[in-house]
Amino acid sequence: MTDHRTAVSAADATTSHEVVGAPCWTSLLTYDLDAAESFYGAVLGWTFRSASLGEDFRVAEHEGKPVAGIGALASTLRVPVAWTPYFAVKDADVTAARIRERCGTVAVGPVRFPVGRGALAADRDGAVFGIWEGRLIAGWQSGRADAPVWLRLRSPDAFEAAIFYGQVLDWATGDPGCCEVDYENGEVVLSQEGKVLARLGSEARPAAADPADLPRWDVRFTVSDLGSTVALALDHGASVVRRSAQGAALRDPQGGVFTLTHR
Repeated sequence: MTDHRTAVSAADATTSHEVVGAPCWTSLLTYDLDAAESFYGAVLGWTFRSASLGEDFRVAEHEGKPVAGIGALASTLRVPVAWTPYFAVKDADVTAARIRERCGTVAVGPVRFPVGRGALAADRDGAVFGIWEGRLIAGWQSGRADAPVWLRLRSPDAFEAAIFYGQVLDWATGDPGCCEVDYENGEVVLSQEGKVLARLGSEARPAAADPADLPRWDVRFTVSDLGSTVALALDHGASVVRRSAQGAALRDPQGGVFTLTHR
């Protein structure tokens, strides 16, 4: 059990019990692990190492820091290729029950791995996310100043979404170290100890013809030169989903959608 007298940041935590409700990882489920490593290594300069979750998983690193996981399990789990954020929970079974009680969906799990238990779920609008109970990847944090990963929920109603996730993931409980929820310019801002962990916006449309407009968690990777990185991604088989001055949403060669933004 976590000692709530001392707040623990995600970067210092070793288990999900210490940072309940905070983003704790992001992972790509894909078909071809070698092809995914080749693409993201060439475009984003990632290197890869084996993971404790088994031979079908890799941990991607940039400049020695963990960025994301890649697993060749999309066909096994019968899920589409996608980037998915994971949130730390105390008890995966309890959290899965909360998701179902609030009209969300638990598609896979909770599944037991050597270092913990995880599940894939979707909120009431269909945005896919994961939950994780167990050991955390040391050094990963979405809220640090030089974080390579940022999260944004594209939702039809950010305030309704915040209520769903708050009830499911124990946001804004008032416990020391818990995630805080604030409102800024029509967005919901998730933070911990003053560090922004994720933002929830209201720009998605559930019945949109364009998949980019559907509700989803947008996983964003920061780069120093947006234009050249997008060009490099296109050279390696990616396609543009949407582009703006702030960033570019791309689809990798196997179908995973992610966003590049300025560092």
